[in-house]
Amino acid sequence: MPLSELSSTVQDYLKVIWSATEWAPGPVTVTWLAERMKVRKATASDAVRRLVEAGLLAHEPYGGIELTDLGREHALGMVRRHRLIETFLVDTLGYDWSEVHDEAENLEHAVSDTLVDRIDGLLGHPTRDPHGDPIPTSSGLPHLPDAVVLTDAPSGVPLTVERISDADPTMLRELGRRGIRPGATLTKPADLTAEESAAIWVSR
Repeated sequence: MPLSELSSTVQDYLKVIWSATEWAPGPVTVTWLAERMKVRKATASDAVRRLVEAGLLAHEPYGGIELTDLGREHALGMVRRHRLIETFLVDTLGYDWSEVHDEAENLEHAVSDTLVDRIDGLLGHPTRDPHGDPIPTSSGLPHLPDAVVLTDAPSGVPLTVERISDADPTMLRELGRRGIRPGATLTKPADLTAEESAAIWVSR
């Protein structure tokens, strides 16, 4: 089944499940999924059951939810769409990096694979989106950097910002104003809030 034949809801479920463990391993439960998708637990449970029947998920009763190989393939396809669209909006259309997440959430369901590949070529095949998140290749390979969250990084040494979570647009605007973006070099600042430090991933 091609990615384009999946409903937008199924596409969202697969992308959310994959993204949940991209930067930090951990179990994906029905309760967590319901909260993330903003639906009732019974709704999420029913969706998981249908996706298991479709061969996209594996789930044992009361256990964690995992993507099958096919589910992972489709999830990475959605992640690729989302992050290339975000990059296109910033690099080509002049959007601020704090504005593009919601736009990409809407557009990712409408674009074709051909258009996504054209955008990829136009942008020169970028490997990261504006927030530093890896853009999977057309063959489904991500480029996850060797990075840790800032709260776990050593103090007093130069650090390179690799990725900043795009969950909070207000935080992105503030960090951007202070020059804290992917590629920036910093020494673990004492003036960052706990929330800001937890949203920034760095490497040495």
